[in-house]
Amino acid sequence: MSNAIVFGATSGIGRQLASFLVKDGYKVAITGRRQELLEEIKKEQPKAYSIYILDVQDINSTAQSFDQINQSFKTVDLIIHTAGIGFENPELDWEKEHETIKTNVLAATHIYDLAFNLFKKQGFGHLVSISSIASLRGNRHSPSYFASKAYQVNYLESLYFKAKEIKGNKVYITDVRPGYVDTRMALGDDIFWMSSLEKASKQIYNAVKRKKRTVYISRRWIMIAWVLKIVPSWLIKLVK
Repeated sequence: MSNAIVFGATSGIGRQLASFLVKDGYKVAITGRRQELLEEIKKEQPKAYSIYILDVQDINSTAQSFDQINQSFKTVDLIIHTAGIGFENPELDWEKEHETIKTNVLAATHIYDLAFNLFKKQGFGHLVSISSIASLRGNRHSPSYFASKAYQVNYLESLYFKAKEIKGNKVYITDVRPGYVDTRMALGDDIFWMSSLEKASKQIYNAVKRKKRTVYISRRWIMIAWVLKIVPSWLIKLVK
């Protein structure tokens, strides 16, 4: 039986992916801040789920829970990082900026490193992280969110390079870059090409099973990504 950890599994994409994993026969450790939601999920498949209540911003608690999961599972095949926050913050309110950085940069880096070092020791494993199409350019309304996603994308690419140094070539890194998905993370009023949670989660899970390196969700966002990479900054500046 395969073992997986899903960080940020109480709602949205994380919860959906955890459900797909259980249906495929995985034993899954799920984490989140809301105990009642974790327990609600566990009731669906009590023997398949184990729950760990933690805030990923709490580095010590995250490390302790990670060690507990490893001791319980012995080996971990898949780690999915979906925990993240973001705000529209054109006024640059520091509390909002700080919260975003603590979760999307500091906590994410910590989880990436825990996962990578474990997989390096094991000689195998698959790290999946939900970044964003927002990683490709800056944004005047949500500066720290867009910047934090760019950080994640570059860090994941760095881990991909490092994984190639591991004998056996059995450590995989998947960077999932969604556009707008119908979750609380969909920022702003001018939202287009919104994917349903179910559709987006199914596409993500299929990409995970294929061990894709980078995937845009939904697939049509590949075209937007191409445009964003080449359009000059002065033109982006004119867009609200």
